[in-house]
Amino acid sequence: MATLATPSPDLAQALSASGAEVLTDEASLNFYAHDIYDRGADLAAVVRPKDTDQLAAAVKAATDAGHPVAPRGGGMSYTAGYTQDQAGAVLFDLAQLNRVLDVDHVSMTVTVEAGCTWAALRERLAHHGLRTPMWGTLSGLKASIGGGMSQNGIFWGTGRYGSAVQSCTALEVVLADGTLLNTGKKHTRPYGPDLTGLFLGDTGALGIKATVTLKLIPEADFHGYASFAFDDAASWFAASSAIERRGIATECFGFDPYLNAIRMKRDSLTSDAKQLVGMMKQQGGMLKALKEGAKVVAAGRDFLKDANFSLHVLAEGRIQAAADADIEIARQLVAHYGGREVENTIPKIIRANPFGPLNSILGPDGERWAPIHGLVSHGRSAECFAAFEALFAEHAEAMDQLGVHYGTLIATVGGAGMVIEPCLYWPDAHNPLIEDTIEKAHLKKLPKLETNKEAWALTKTLKQRIVDIFFEHDAAHFQIGRTYRYRDSLEPRADALLKAAKAELDPRGLMNPGSLGL
Repeated sequence: MATLATPSPDLAQALSASGAEVLTDEASLNFYAHDIYDRGADLAAVVRPKDTDQLAAAVKAATDAGHPVAPRGGGMSYTAGYTQDQAGAVLFDLAQLNRVLDVDHVSMTVTVEAGCTWAALRERLAHHGLRTPMWGTLSGLKASIGGGMSQNGIFWGTGRYGSAVQSCTALEVVLADGTLLNTGKKHTRPYGPDLTGLFLGDTGALGIKATVTLKLIPEADFHGYASFAFDDAASWFAASSAIERRGIATECFGFDPYLNAIRMKRDSLTSDAKQLVGMMKQQGGMLKALKEGAKVVAAGRDFLKDANFSLHVLAEGRIQAAADADIEIARQLVAHYGGREVENTIPKIIRANPFGPLNSILGPDGERWAPIHGLVSHGRSAECFAAFEALFAEHAEAMDQLGVHYGTLIATVGGAGMVIEPCLYWPDAHNPLIEDTIEKAHLKKLPKLETNKEAWALTKTLKQRIVDIFFEHDAAHFQIGRTYRYRDSLEPRADALLKAAKAELDPRGLMNPGSLGL
């Protein structure tokens, strides 16, 4: 580990004058220098503001003193979204900016502080029978909405409503000089050129989100679920794409054989039983709940043992017949491509427990985990996946020797194509953020592995090659951070426009330098 940066007493005093909490102790600086995947350069200080005024004042104090600044939401980045390349930055932990500021039932918008988590917002909106169109990532127990606007993301509602940023109507953003910028009208977007969109998906390179306004829709009243198995990847992709094109699924996702095996190994009947309680609460009426619960118990953990590739489809409707009709269309499409229906345990339990504990950031045997994803067009998704299979076959011997393995998730994104996410697992020591994130009881059950430089080196090689394969297949990305080849994908005039926007908003280059490749 690099030597920790020594914070200046003058810097700490200037930051504290904002009224925000300021951390400069060695343990805190080391902890906040990590994301899930790696450790960045040493930090000068960590600031934890409690409101927008404190945030703006502390950003101004830091940059006036010549220090770079960077925002951190829930800390769930694994692409160096907030970790730094150079020592001396001031990191802004926005976890205490977590209030739901306004729920507007008439105009159907909700405004939150950027540190509010997806799980907290869902709980608040449930009392009103409302939700946002895309209503969270699987990491929503800790992942913040401001982080979702900076990094973008998918999962809940994505099959129909697209990615996280598509639910946003307006932002308040703190710029590098401490100025607070309001990007637009809360009730509509865009109004003229899309200034809100400029700050969405920017990975914090252009400003720090202070407040976020999102669209609201009524929560669904009825649900449908189905799971399917396929014997080959081509059919798996073809059926998934057909389901997305028909617009029938609110969520449509699947696992390759390797990720299926990891899930079956990681999960247990005990965890199923705990989650079953939540699932049964989602069913309408005690008799139906008991019947659905009995089906899950009867299915046990063997319903996917013969599945090479699994696919899980969720539908919603204002009446049950509407949700059931969408599921029936999915059945017909799957049958056309040679798939077969299996017990729908996984979508039922996941939907009933949408923001579970984040124990999956380690593998079932305590291995480290690194997902690498790309959003690929339907026309190129199967060939992109085949390129990954060829990559892993090429490195199979070294991977086997070093205990490096993988599994792949896919998910459809409404109107945008297919996310493919190979996840790498390798034996290596945990970092402080991982140990803080996982449930203590779960962590105690896992082996505590030692540092493994050879496995880590191979993982980094594989990760970079995966990034390159995505680039070769014209993929887009969420969580661009310092990982994906965003600027390589821009034409010269587009790149010049991006640099001009950066120069206008951050002329000294102090806002999360290096993010987006800027």
